[in-house]
Amino acid sequence: MPENHHEESPFHLVRLPGDERLAAQVANRSLLVKGIYELWGHGTTYEELEKSVREYPDERKLPFLTPDSTFKIVVDSFGKVISSQEQNEIMKSLTYIPFQGRVNLKKPDHKFFVMETDDYGSNNGLPPVVKRTIFFGREVGAADRHLLPTYQLKSRKYIGPTAMDAEMAFLMANQGLARPGKLVYDPFVGTGSILVAAAHFGAMTMGADIDIRVVRDGRGPDCNVWSNFEQYKLPEPLCLLRADNNLPPWRPGLKEMFDAIICDPPYGVRAGGRKSGGRKLLKGVKGPYTVPDEKRDNHIPSTAPYSLAECVHDLLHLASRMLVMGGRLIFFYPVLRGEDAAASPQFPEHPCFKLIASCEQILSYRYSRVLLTMVKVAPYTEEIARVAKERYREFRENHQKWMEEGNLHSAVFEPAQDGKPDKDLKPKYRGKYV
Repeated sequence: MPENHHEESPFHLVRLPGDERLAAQVANRSLLVKGIYELWGHGTTYEELEKSVREYPDERKLPFLTPDSTFKIVVDSFGKVISSQEQNEIMKSLTYIPFQGRVNLKKPDHKFFVMETDDYGSNNGLPPVVKRTIFFGREVGAADRHLLPTYQLKSRKYIGPTAMDAEMAFLMANQGLARPGKLVYDPFVGTGSILVAAAHFGAMTMGADIDIRVVRDGRGPDCNVWSNFEQYKLPEPLCLLRADNNLPPWRPGLKEMFDAIICDPPYGVRAGGRKSGGRKLLKGVKGPYTVPDEKRDNHIPSTAPYSLAECVHDLLHLASRMLVMGGRLIFFYPVLRGEDAAASPQFPEHPCFKLIASCEQILSYRYSRVLLTMVKVAPYTEEIARVAKERYREFRENHQKWMEEGNLHSAVFEPAQDGKPDKDLKPKYRGKYV
């Protein structure tokens, strides 16, 4: 790393194996990476930058500076604005680089970037910078800038109040390693936003939801989950089930079917979880019943509240059975912030899974949600199921009361004591939680 490089700087230095085609593929698939560049030099001043670029091996530079090539120079910055006049002066100062090709601003063969970050202070919402740094490099890969505008929710045919944002859905699909030949399942499918992202990357998809009106009817024959896939000319899901996460429909011997389970469980802020049964049935006031054949097409089963603790336990149990070895479970998990928050959030655990990533998204002063990525590292057995149930009991007993029905909603929406949110809860800068 360069001297004085801050660990949360927007510029990261990486060393990738293979040739630069891999870097181009990584950049194109990534959502939060603007571009990947071959670094030719860096410094705290333009004099240091020139010295660094001159020291870079000619055999790495000259193949991209030939007379028969076209090029473009871009001056970019982070945390500051560089005027057009300053940009022109910076480009003119690059005379020490032997450009021999022609300039092409629309479709150049090679793009060169001068990127600058400055010591702009700590109160503008950006990560701190220890010292001004200037980078010069050649672009080897760029993000797909047409992806998010194409899939944005405001132009989608069928959405609901809890439809997953397009960018977040694609991030989740990336965490699940969605690609051709893989089968992705969403047990809380809703309007299908996560499955749309997985299908874009070539994965086969399946979904389920407890509300049959969502998966079967939508808002009509031309406005439903299926129409979203038709809108983007994506392969339709293999099937959409009316299924309950608390009582999954899979036969006992069926297991290791999915390559990834990606979902956003209901945690009671905008929409509470529901499970089959109804209050009278769960309390024993009313016994189990069979729906008559003539009423099955239009029957809406009774449901009861579904606590977050029970929902997550059922999700982990389902994933431990139905994921292949090495398969991934990706789901959002809410955490409180401020006085009610634990020093280090306690996440659900299961003997079959290893937590490999936890990424926080701040939603308000009161709470945030963490995207958990787990990998299946052990096969499902009855003994593991017993141990998992014991861990669930311990987790439920030791965890905070907001895990139960309605408490998270109250913690999020109850007024602050002084009528104003605590300013200390605000993140110091936006980049910390990207």
